[in-house]
Amino acid sequence: MKRQTSARSMRHIMTSLFAFCMLVVLAGCGGGANQAQQTQTQPAAATETSTAPAQTAPAADANAEREVKHAMGTTKIKGTPQRVVILTNEGTEALLALGVKPVAAVQSWDGEPWYDHIKDEMAGVEALGFENEPNLEAIVGLNPDLIIGNKVRHEKVYDQLSKIAPTVFSEELSGRWKTNFKLYAEALNKQAEGEKVLKEFDDRVAAAKEKLGSKIGTKVSVVKYSKKGVQIYQKDTFSGVLLDQLGVARPDSQNVDNFAEFVSEEGMSVMDGDVLFYWVSEAKGDTAITEMSKKWMDSPVFKSLNVAKNNQVFQVSETIWNTAGGVKAANLLLDDIMKRLDVK
Repeated sequence: MKRQTSARSMRHIMTSLFAFCMLVVLAGCGGGANQAQQTQTQPAAATETSTAPAQTAPAADANAEREVKHAMGTTKIKGTPQRVVILTNEGTEALLALGVKPVAAVQSWDGEPWYDHIKDEMAGVEALGFENEPNLEAIVGLNPDLIIGNKVRHEKVYDQLSKIAPTVFSEELSGRWKTNFKLYAEALNKQAEGEKVLKEFDDRVAAAKEKLGSKIGTKVSVVKYSKKGVQIYQKDTFSGVLLDQLGVARPDSQNVDNFAEFVSEEGMSVMDGDVLFYWVSEAKGDTAITEMSKKWMDSPVFKSLNVAKNNQVFQVSETIWNTAGGVKAANLLLDDIMKRLDVK
């Protein structure tokens, strides 16, 4: 009897021991499965949040050297320039629009030394004389890391300037300010900012064009009075480019891809249109050109024009319509055109 009980006890013990071993094995397998699942899911989460260098694209070198093609060739520029000298009025506006305050700039054609619409932003900037004759000696002393100029104005001094600092020149000084603006943005390593500025301007023009409605057919005549004579301003001018972008009509004499054309008193019929905007270009304190403009507009020929009969002759700012030539002036010119065409 005792042997039978002992055998049964032994079988019970063996069965319990086997069951315990199985539980241990199963638990181990379950833990392995759980670990495998974690191994599959954790990397996906790490890809979204990890900042480990092995999984992050290398940052651009702020001091990397770039090559910029321009009117005088190719110039190597290191990183993002900090001390910039600008030698054109339209270039000054480009820098300001891109958030760059130059260490020095050529002074405005009108102002002491800056145009009213930029003078607050230019506080503390050194004036280098006018853009047709900048002070090279002063530029040397400023230790710039970039000089921006223009082939039309500064071709003769390019070699001298390029020995002072990396130098980039735009090709022309016409109404095509956007082309120059893109070059300046590239030279400054601010292409993204430049694209944003141009898009905002183009969006404003598109909205204005829509508001113009039927007034887009208004023939706009643009005239300049100066000591050289009287000129009609055509499409390849600062105001002409914007009027063309707006789609505004021009008199036949001005609806051509040209800069300007001189006219005589006898031939002033080419100035006619639905509305005439003019400015007087004269030195401060000099009234000779103002007197000449009054003489012209008092003449029987001028009074026979439709613009005179309809009292649609308006004097405008030479700075905004012509000489400033940059993106800030372009925005102000757009405002002035819309206001004078009575479009809100």
